[in-house]
Amino acid sequence: MIQVIEHIIKCLVENKDAVKLTEQTDGDNVTVTVHVGEGDMGRVIGKQGSTVTAIRTILKNANAPDGKRYFIQIGDRKEGGAPRQY
Repeated sequence: MIQVIEHIIKCLVENKDAVKLTEQTDGDNVTVTVHVGEGDMGRVIGKQGSTVTAIRTILKNANAPDGKRYFIQIGDRKEGGAPRQY
């Protein structure tokens, strides 16, 4: 599932090398924090959060083969990678 998220994000951004995903597991819940390069956060979030909402919808409706639930947070490296909720 992480590879799917990474592929979607890399298709959206200009600086593909700056994309970094970190995951934190808590039981059956996995929170994936996406870090993008400077200037690419707006591309991942979209207008009024529409793009990140679509990504979250894909994750919610996808059946993970490991039976876990995936959540996504967006962070940028310029601010030290602190994740934000959108």
